[in-house]
Amino acid sequence: MIPQKTVEEILSVARVEEVIEDFVTLKRRGVNMMGNCPFHDEKTPSFVVSPTKGIYKCFGCGKSGTAVGFVMEHEHISFPEALKYLANKYNITVEEKEVSQEDRAAMQLTDAYYIVNEFAAAHFISKLTETDEGQSVGMSYYKERGFLKKTIEQWGLGYALSEGKTLVAEAKERQFNLEHLRALGLSTQYESDFFKGRVMFPIHNLGGKIIAFAGRMLGKDKNQPKYINSPESEIYNKRKILYGMYFAKAAIRKVDECIMVEGYTDVITLHQGGVENVVASSGTSLTVEQIRLVKRFTDNIKIIYDGDPAGIKAALRGLDLVLAEDLNVRLVLLPKDEDPDSFFKKSGHDAFTAYLNANSKDFIDFKTELLLEEAGNDPIRRAKVLKDIIESIALIPDAIKRSVYIQQTASRMQIEEAVLAGELEKDLKKLQKDKQQQQQRDRLREERNQFVARAEHDEESGEITLLPSTEKEKSLTYDDFQEKELVRLLVTGCDTYIEKNSNVTVHEYILPFVSENIDYFTNPLYQKIFNFALQLFQASQTIHFNDFVHHKDEEVRNLAVDVSLSKYTFAKWNDKGVYLQTQPVPEENFKKDCYQTMLRFRLKVLKKEIEMLEKMLHETPDEEKNIDIQVIQQLMLERNEIARELTQIVY
Repeated sequence: MIPQKTVEEILSVARVEEVIEDFVTLKRRGVNMMGNCPFHDEKTPSFVVSPTKGIYKCFGCGKSGTAVGFVMEHEHISFPEALKYLANKYNITVEEKEVSQEDRAAMQLTDAYYIVNEFAAAHFISKLTETDEGQSVGMSYYKERGFLKKTIEQWGLGYALSEGKTLVAEAKERQFNLEHLRALGLSTQYESDFFKGRVMFPIHNLGGKIIAFAGRMLGKDKNQPKYINSPESEIYNKRKILYGMYFAKAAIRKVDECIMVEGYTDVITLHQGGVENVVASSGTSLTVEQIRLVKRFTDNIKIIYDGDPAGIKAALRGLDLVLAEDLNVRLVLLPKDEDPDSFFKKSGHDAFTAYLNANSKDFIDFKTELLLEEAGNDPIRRAKVLKDIIESIALIPDAIKRSVYIQQTASRMQIEEAVLAGELEKDLKKLQKDKQQQQQRDRLREERNQFVARAEHDEESGEITLLPSTEKEKSLTYDDFQEKELVRLLVTGCDTYIEKNSNVTVHEYILPFVSENIDYFTNPLYQKIFNFALQLFQASQTIHFNDFVHHKDEEVRNLAVDVSLSKYTFAKWNDKGVYLQTQPVPEENFKKDCYQTMLRFRLKVLKKEIEMLEKMLHETPDEEKNIDIQVIQQLMLERNEIARELTQIVY
């Protein structure tokens, strides 16, 4: 267990923008920073980070939280592991208390998997460095590849003995769960090692944790695959991983370009030689998830191919995905019979990079050249090539880029630009129609799921309520708006003074009013937040923003972030000599906002009370009606007075 004092130190030191910038490219927007969300697919940035508040929020998918919450969500790790990650980033020493048996039993399965993989990596390293077979076979291979000792250590390279039972034997001796080894693909169901007689390449996630292994065969057995990889597991999804990204991400951001190759040794050789912004797709076709992983760090990708043109043509089909994700992609063909590893060793750093720069071609240009060469002078085949190119251009989200590519293609193919533009428009309409149909299918599926869920709930509770969710939400819109605005003012204002030269804070101004009306809240979450604030207030404690964003209840934390950030920012007109004439700037306007919001909430309460009393009046005996009428009249007087102040008309 991490001591509370250390937890507080980590939380106080961790800067949310510094943590997130390890994974997302952020740009300054006023007091906030913005970027593309790492949790969902988006073309227009809606991911907002507030350095002053120490929080982030995506206005597209709704994800939000603090620095530690981001690490947990992004890396799929537990709270303690996220704290350790931040402690390591900020050089804070973590001295853990002894973990109880109960705590150990409660550890997440993913934590156990990481531990097993660390054990396996250490095992493979020891077999490489401490056994005759490891030295004569494994180390000889690495030396033949030109890998330096520090490179072998940095990348955690190892060796699996051909005997085939040493890993499982050591795991048993150290009392590791063999089910975990099987799930991670480290052992077979017969309790023998899965990797045998292979050099081992650990695969890391973005946080540097080992999530899988790749083993390369060194013999000449044609019945065995050259490479075998760990199976997918709770911590490893090959579609989402690029080999070497953990080691390359800083360099990619620095040079604003990602170089992609095919193999593990290609990555290591280039990285060792000073080309550090390099990753590998590990022999698989590019996936949308891998492309989005690159996009977190740069919009520019350069892909190196060492295959023949026919093989590349097949690979190009998947590269339309790159265009759809709005990346700038260039491709390079190496000289015949060369791969990045061999060509770099022959050329050296400077000549290699010069070759890439001189021979890289734009994706569309590369694809056009390749397909035209195949089509020759056949007009039918050339027309098909043209259609293929237009379909690729239609995938590009940016209209200006599409226009440039149309001009470029028209010039190259010697065809009128207007003709290509017309074909492009047809493809764009088709893509838009397909997208709308898919969105409609998704919406209908979601509404059906919600309807079924409500029906099941009603059946269990004995109620029969088949009101569509959209209508139910509409009926709560006004109430939710008023209540949420009160929450926003409380959370964002907290210990801020309601106006200049005042000694009354926002929470001191709002909470006495709320305490008298707490039972009228329709949203239980908003009511929960105010009950929590009232407890602190009644205990004479000052209420701070962090009381909400670090609350033990996840719903409270998420709502606090939600009401604290806006995807819009105020222009800094003051810096340009332009000042507001009729009202204070927003951050100095709490008193007016609080007062009007409380009046609107009270008006809502009065309307409901009057409606309820009027309904009851019909069921009240005549001799008692006079009292109820007097009460209604008093409430109406208060309602009308508030309405006049708010310049509203009450019917």
